[in-house]
Amino acid sequence: MPEEDLVELKFRLYDGTDIGPFQYSPAFTVAMLKERIVTEWPKDKKIAPKAASDIKLISAGKILENTKTVGQCKAPFGEVATGVITMHVVVQPSIAKVKTEKKVDEEPKKGICSCSIM
Repeated sequence: MPEEDLVELKFRLYDGTDIGPFQYSPAFTVAMLKERIVTEWPKDKKIAPKAASDIKLISAGKILENTKTVGQCKAPFGEVATGVITMHVVVQPSIAKVKTEKKVDEEPKKGICSCSIM
């Protein structure tokens, strides 16, 4: 593949540090990018994704769908011939984990009900 077809991306983490930049084929999917981020995640960070599903990628203010390709995500930057595109990474634990933690933290509510009919 000719080098000019590759897209250069870096990923900005929650604390302002970056992963990358790396070059990707325009056919690379967002799901594949997330897998790469999980493997490249710095070990010294307090917050870390356990799986690719824990990550949201944001580019140009939009959350990217797993099925989109790098070529489709780069569309707003078409006028920029060279340069690194920065995507922001948000770590969000899976919903199942959040629900179980919430159930443990909640105290049972007492069934106090007061109705007055006049």
